Amino acid sequence: MLIRYLKVSSRALSSATSSNNYRNLKMSYDFGRMNEHQEMVGKQFITTPSFAVVGASKDQTKVGNRILRWYQTRNFDVTPVHFKEPELEGLKCIKDILELPSPKTTALSIITPPKITLGVLKTAQELDIPSLWIQPGAEDEAVLEYIKQNDLTDRVIHGGPCILVLGDGLRSKL
Repeated sequence: MLIRYLKVSSRALSSATSSNNYRNLKMSYDFGRMNEHQEMVGKQFITTPSFAVVGASKDQTKVGNRILRWYQTRNFDVTPVHFKEPELEGLKCIKDILELPSPKTTALSIITPPKITLGVLKTAQELDIPSLWIQPGAEDEAVLEYIKQNDLTDRVIHGGPCILVLGDGLRSKL
């Protein structure tokens, strides 16, 4: 099990906090392994015809940008989702997953604060998006509870696996 230190805003730690100070949050994730169920969902995910990166970033040092470029360098059909940027890495952005041209054939990589992730999950369920990969740090208890209560466990990868670490391994098993 790898232990990573993630830099998160105070607002992500507590809705009662209004400070914009940053703190280091120690979170434990297993970035490098998938259990059998996660691998099954991962294979379904990686074979989806199109992808969208929710939480894509223009900052090339951020995970949202690195994941977007991961899809690009592997020639996947990928759409960045960003609420204000018109374009990222040469690709036209959409502001919301409601704008996806083919949601039923698009898988989502989610790199957002947990409160936003919960809203994305709800919309994705309404759109019948087939597969979602919640990247480490984008989930909390409310997100996990929503996944369980809405029978999304067969469509959602969560709990630590990162596509940057495991994506190529999944592709090689197809």
